[in-house]
Amino acid sequence: MPISEAPGAVVRVPFPYTDAETRQHRPALVVAQAGSGAEPFLIWVVMITSAENRGWPGDVEIADSRSAGLPAASVVRTAKIATIDLARAEPRGRIAAQELSSVRAAIAARLDMTVEDRTL
Repeated sequence: MPISEAPGAVVRVPFPYTDAETRQHRPALVVAQAGSGAEPFLIWVVMITSAENRGWPGDVEIADSRSAGLPAASVVRTAKIATIDLARAEPRGRIAAQELSSVRAAIAARLDMTVEDRTL
């Protein structure tokens, strides 16, 4: 599996916004591969934003922004999830396995699931 589609990969993608018809290229975290077989390759990503922004419930801090390929201290905003065509994802870096586990747990909590219930 190429790094850009592996869970834990930080990628730059055209992220959709709920309050506008536009997409802005920004960093995101791959949490799962959504497509398989003959289908187009799709990935599920969650938004990454500056840690300077007002925090939201479920945000997960990225401890090592350099390894993640990010220019500044950042958080994963688990409330903002999108499906993106893999061909539009530009690899940037990776987050630590423990941070990915925290992101998955936050997503599962938002979906009212236990971690054991899901395969993210």
